[in-house]
Amino acid sequence: MSQFNNVSFGVIIQSMSNKFELRSSPSPFKKQKLSAQARRDKAARDLAYAKTPARRKKKADSQRRRRANPSAAKGKDWDHKDGRWETPSKNRGNDGEGTKKESGKNYKI
Repeated sequence: MSQFNNVSFGVIIQSMSNKFELRSSPSPFKKQKLSAQARRDKAARDLAYAKTPARRKKKADSQRRRRANPSAAKGKDWDHKDGRWETPSKNRGNDGEGTKKESGKNYKI
């Protein structure tokens, strides 16, 4: 295990042959390749969006519902438009219709 002492955020996985391999990123999904400036700009935009009053209300509402019924919420996200628990994959992109048609007026909080 001494070969892993200098690794700070790696994930160790065990393959079928019982050899341990180090995966460089904890997520198998690819990140966006952005320049340092673009990464900083995107982080600022994302944070500004997350702190809007509507997003804060939706987040607080989802947390209340999750705490009230953890068994129904397990592995799911609250869909504020449909008013039900949905898998994260189903709760993206306006239920397959794309986000251009989506309006903030359709949400129930």
